[in-house]
Amino acid sequence: MLSNYPLSEVEKAFQRESGVEKITTLIPYLMVDNFPKLGLITACRFLEWVSENPQGVISLPTGKTPEYFIKWTQYLLENWDTKKGKETREKYGLGSVKKPYLKDLTFVQIDEFYPISSKQKNSFFDYVNKFYLEGFGLSKEKAILINSDEIPLAGGKHFKEVFPDLKVDLSLRFRDPINNLEKIQQESIYKIDHWCGQYEQKIRDAGGIGFFLGGIGPDGHIAFNTRGSHLFSTTRLTETNFETQAVAAGDLGGIEVSANRLVITIGLDTIVYNPNAVGIIIAAGEAKAQIVKDSLETPLDNVYPATVLQKLKNGRFYLTKGAAVRLTDSVDAYYRQGEWTWEKTERSIIDLCKKIKKYGHRLKMEDLKADKYTAMIPGLSEETVNQVMQSTIAKLKRGTTQEKDEVLLHTGPHHDDISLGILPHITNQLHENSNEAHFSVLTSGFTAVTNTFVIDTLLQTKKLLDEGKIQMVKFEDFFEVGYKLKTDKDVYHFLTNVASEDLDERIRGLCHRVVRAVVDVFEVKSATKLRETINDIISILRNSYDGEKNPSKIQKIKGMIREFEEELVWAHFGVQVKNVHHLRLGFYTGDIFTEQPDKKRDVVPIVELFKKVNPTKISLTLDPEGSGPDTHYKVLQATAEAVRQWGEEKDLSKLRIIGYRNVWFKFEPHEANVIVPVSLGDMSVMEDSFSNCYLSQVNASFPSYSHNGKFSTVAKRTWVGQLDDIQLLLGKNYFYLHESAKVRSSHGLIFFKDMNVEEFLAHARELEKSIEGMLN
Repeated sequence: MLSNYPLSEVEKAFQRESGVEKITTLIPYLMVDNFPKLGLITACRFLEWVSENPQGVISLPTGKTPEYFIKWTQYLLENWDTKKGKETREKYGLGSVKKPYLKDLTFVQIDEFYPISSKQKNSFFDYVNKFYLEGFGLSKEKAILINSDEIPLAGGKHFKEVFPDLKVDLSLRFRDPINNLEKIQQESIYKIDHWCGQYEQKIRDAGGIGFFLGGIGPDGHIAFNTRGSHLFSTTRLTETNFETQAVAAGDLGGIEVSANRLVITIGLDTIVYNPNAVGIIIAAGEAKAQIVKDSLETPLDNVYPATVLQKLKNGRFYLTKGAAVRLTDSVDAYYRQGEWTWEKTERSIIDLCKKIKKYGHRLKMEDLKADKYTAMIPGLSEETVNQVMQSTIAKLKRGTTQEKDEVLLHTGPHHDDISLGILPHITNQLHENSNEAHFSVLTSGFTAVTNTFVIDTLLQTKKLLDEGKIQMVKFEDFFEVGYKLKTDKDVYHFLTNVASEDLDERIRGLCHRVVRAVVDVFEVKSATKLRETINDIISILRNSYDGEKNPSKIQKIKGMIREFEEELVWAHFGVQVKNVHHLRLGFYTGDIFTEQPDKKRDVVPIVELFKKVNPTKISLTLDPEGSGPDTHYKVLQATAEAVRQWGEEKDLSKLRIIGYRNVWFKFEPHEANVIVPVSLGDMSVMEDSFSNCYLSQVNASFPSYSHNGKFSTVAKRTWVGQLDDIQLLLGKNYFYLHESAKVRSSHGLIFFKDMNVEEFLAHARELEKSIEGMLN
């Protein structure tokens, strides 16, 4: 396929390195090992194109996706003639390219929320100015940008006057207004539509976009062209769908905001207007694998907006291995390349059951021979299916074996990660008294707490203080040392009132903890100062826009609310506050691009925790590719380095590492070596503890794109889906007729990977290698 398309020198270099021999998709793609390397290939291709088109028109993405593209571009430009820079250039097809200068390029902004002030740090206008116009030294005069503050509206008014609640009702395009404000709004919408037409014309007058780089959303959107967008669409003001709103929630301070915001976006036809354009879509991680497959293997279709790149001879997808994992090419390569492994046998048999919807025990030899992958199994026989069934049963046995005399340290990048990943497995461990359990969340998690939640909680706190219902502030030594004592009591008080269904007393328990946090963080020394401080925090938050980075002390308060929530969850099972460790690693700052973990600042606290707890088993989220929420792989890096350092002074040959995944990623059956049955009771415990304890998350301000609601529901659906896969192999009667009540009561399954230290470090080392030489 690639022989039909002109490959640049950079693309040829990465193509050779990837080892991909056969491409059959409708749009060519290049594959790299991981997320950081995705940034390297895009930076190299961009600089190669700029060297040939110094006055060209470019359009580059916003958000977290281009983090490594931006870093690598700056690194290469700054190190063009250094030894390291030359080595990288020569390796990846830039050896003979003269250093490009970016100052004469014309930058086109892809999209923007509407309405949003251009002064807000979470506007794409601000992002473009900071990272591209200033960061790359591009011409501000030539740039074609979307500044909501300057788009003309009726009567020369500002959008805050025309749309006082910041909601734009597009039905006014087609219906009569019912009052004077709606007349002004209707006229303004027509003016915005006119402005969008002029914006499109500016792009076309410049010859169209010459270099387009964009990400792809979970629904397949490119720019804000969501599923169903017309293939001939142009720049316009439009609504978005739920998946897009969920992804944007992090930028805008919650789904409550993003659900009500419209967007201005270039269209699909805008992207491909210049037939000679280089159009690149980048995608990382297995969460994107299905939409990547659909976009690359489906003929032109408005259900899959990225298929529009089929119109460009230089249209490409640049993918990580995870994002490419479901492509027919990738599946073929997985089976055909390298030695045949038992994992391949397992995967091919389970996939065959799903493909032809047949239970494992009903598979016939002709079924196995008819499938192109199972037909490749060495020594294929009727017994092969039974061997896979027995192997899966062995995984289930490992998942139902009662562990004893273990010191367990369960870790997560964010609060709720552990619970959503393996709570039913942990409850099994906690039922055994000889086990000692510790829990540690490695980041503060403050970005998941909305301003509204904090304001409401502080208003409740003030009310209780006024009513004299937070009595501890009257104790003599409270503001010196008392605020640090009896934190277990807050937890016990809260959960007692979960049991008695007393909502007011539950809120009082939360407010007790918030008072302690405010006194601690702001060093409050009196009841009067406490009230003043609470009023100040409320005032700061009320005067902040949604999604604005909070001052560090308010970040800390938000993080301490999340920490209280985590303590509540584990107190369900009798775990004391002292066994829940809050590490607050320093790389987690709330910036768009957080730093790489620092070996001293971020690794030492984990090593200290290991020494203190001395675990026999450590659990962690396993995201070795480095995609998805960036906190996941940064925590993985820090944890791996901590394990390595700990291993220098202690024999870790018996230490086990449990790698789990939750709502962002899931293991396929062949990847996991332990399977844990999940009963309806387990699901209820998880749902109840999530709803009762993760107070800041119940309204799902930052939901998964796959479900408009709580993460606990997404986790439950994952477990149920995993049972469906295994039931298809083993048969339903294996479960409901099983001798063990634990297996009989299965209505879901959890998959995880149990590794020794060496296996774990090998996983983590792949990611570490990928960012060696990168500037932080």
